[in-house]
Amino acid sequence: MRRLVQNIGTGQLSLEDLPRPTVPAGHVLIANRASLISAGTEKTARELAQKSLLAKAKARPDHVRRVLEKVRNEGLWSTVEQVRAKLDAPMPMGYCSAGTVLTCGPGVQQFKPGDRVASNGGHADLVTVPRNLCARIPDEVTFDQAAFTVLGAIAMQGVRLSRITLGETVFVIGLGLVGQITVALLRAAGATVIGTDLDPAKCALAKEMGAAAAHVGLGADDVRSLTRGLGADAVLITASTNSNGPIDLAADAVRQKGRVVLVGVIGLTLDRRPFYFKEAEFVVSCSYGPGRYDANYEQGGQDYPAAHVRWTEQRNFQAVLDLMATGQLDVTRLISHRFEIGRAPAAYDLIEAEREPYLGVLLEYDDASAQAPDPVIELRTEGRPGDVGVSCLGAGNFARMVLLPKLCGFTAARPEVICSAGGGSAADVGRKLGFATATSDERQVWDDERTDAVFVVTQHHQHAAQVLHAIEAGKHVFVEKPLCLTLPELAMLEAALRTAPPPAPLVMVGYNRRFSPAAIAMRQFFTHMHEPLTVSIRFNASMIPADHWTQVDSLGGGRIIGEACHGIDLATYLTGSPVVRVYAESIGGRGAPAITDDQSFITLRHANGSVSSVAYLAGGDKAFPKERVELFGGGRVGTIDDFRAAESWVGGKRRKLWSGGQDKGHAAELEAFLRAIREGGDAPISWSELRATSMAAILAVRSLREGRAFDIPPAGGASAAPVNSVKMAS
Repeated sequence: MRRLVQNIGTGQLSLEDLPRPTVPAGHVLIANRASLISAGTEKTARELAQKSLLAKAKARPDHVRRVLEKVRNEGLWSTVEQVRAKLDAPMPMGYCSAGTVLTCGPGVQQFKPGDRVASNGGHADLVTVPRNLCARIPDEVTFDQAAFTVLGAIAMQGVRLSRITLGETVFVIGLGLVGQITVALLRAAGATVIGTDLDPAKCALAKEMGAAAAHVGLGADDVRSLTRGLGADAVLITASTNSNGPIDLAADAVRQKGRVVLVGVIGLTLDRRPFYFKEAEFVVSCSYGPGRYDANYEQGGQDYPAAHVRWTEQRNFQAVLDLMATGQLDVTRLISHRFEIGRAPAAYDLIEAEREPYLGVLLEYDDASAQAPDPVIELRTEGRPGDVGVSCLGAGNFARMVLLPKLCGFTAARPEVICSAGGGSAADVGRKLGFATATSDERQVWDDERTDAVFVVTQHHQHAAQVLHAIEAGKHVFVEKPLCLTLPELAMLEAALRTAPPPAPLVMVGYNRRFSPAAIAMRQFFTHMHEPLTVSIRFNASMIPADHWTQVDSLGGGRIIGEACHGIDLATYLTGSPVVRVYAESIGGRGAPAITDDQSFITLRHANGSVSSVAYLAGGDKAFPKERVELFGGGRVGTIDDFRAAESWVGGKRRKLWSGGQDKGHAAELEAFLRAIREGGDAPISWSELRATSMAAILAVRSLREGRAFDIPPAGGASAAPVNSVKMAS
């Protein structure tokens, strides 16, 4: 299949050949027949991408701040590499399309294969879209018309926020595509519409769409003249400009106690006085309507009850299509150009060069796009040396920018298959790092005879099942933490390893801290100690939203299982002993935020009598150093600061154990894993330690819920208790 993408760094457009995407639960696979270029939004994105690095920095100072924070925390060179990788990533284009449903994922009942639907899918032959971002196309509406649905919903949400009633007058500033649709919707709602734009042709078109008056340079005095001195009941700004002019005009033109709704993107230096003296309302419209950017609604498919939220984004989609079906919204006159998808770059050239007037530019797809392509594409035809064939599940930011570049840099590693659900990121990363094939079907990984080891870098809820598949396929597996999310999953993996034909595959979890030079130097400093240690590990974890997928128990397991596990493993390594008891407490009380697990202390007892404390704290400032480790015992003290330096104190003297650029051990852990596979040795981290660390993280969350400490049963031997038979500590 083909998908139109833009290189973020250079702005270059290209049509990529990609594998057929998978269809996750709650999604539908659509064969596009038409998609609409949103000239304003997409042109802005292209202009930013085509700017120099300095110009990009000036345009997005918020990104510059994040880069500077990363430099402070991770070092210059690591940051440069990640920024380059980010800029080199392809950005899918488009968000207004219409086509035919090919396949429905699990849980989708309102659509069937063969249904004609409009969606926010991009410019591609095939798109996978969540069910709440699709709406059925009435028989009276063509694919070309339906491609305007998403822009229509943006306009409709602005109209709804204006709260206009029959007979009121609305002033529309900016008469591009969204502005023209806004005019038509307002007219259908019984409002009198006045409009203005810099383009006389767009003003003339607005009159055809239902405006009572539309002129270039129409000002506030003109609006008052047209409203018997009252002013506009509402002003909708649908312009796209850096100028502050539209908001100033709106404030002057709106009547006392009127409403100003910003739908477009403009300069927004508000003068308080006109709003104050008129007591006028100002609101910014959020895209398609209620549900937008709510992961539970969009990705999870959880609809809002109509009795409480009458007009969600999906219901706005359907309302727009219904108005098209009855003829109250005619978008055909907005279509100015058509291009076959293979000529998409020419369509953007037309928009950027502005050689001729344009408005609605459609991309068209033939029936062949409905013939589903193979879920696998070949990326490399010639063989590549390397003792260990490696394949990867997942091609997100961490895989693309950190893990896979290091892995593929080892001569022992031979990249074979890379898989991602949509196929696009797999194809992009695979081409750059030399993988043989890219796919959207993970079965290709298990069935690949040249794959010796599988790297699992997917969302956390997928880890256990994918590790199990690797074990059953007889392949070694490296899984980014966590190993699993629940005790039954851990028991399942333990049973699979126990019953696997010898030699059992190696299982490795990406606990990289123990492989860092600082941690190794600290372990050696305390090697000859025979008495227990006390270890304090503190994470200054930055705050992330409560609805981020890592905070959702069913997807990410929360930040203790997903991230604080690093500290549990590091404590295990530094003490040389697995965890046997865990207790945790987090903040609470009236002023506590919605998520409290990521502001907690975890107390660990180790088998050798050592005691550790892992402080996972998300309530701090990003500028403060991220991680600090302190060890005490036998008259000695050791510290690790952000994995840049390790120091010791003994006999009244202080000395450096190690120092250098920040190194958290990512390369070393991969090297150790590859070496174990090549040489046939034990796994770099024993199963008993992986098991105890996983249990400690899972039970730390349970401790937060129940207010109890939990003992961790030992692994192996006749006296070992099952994983899922944990008991409260006495």
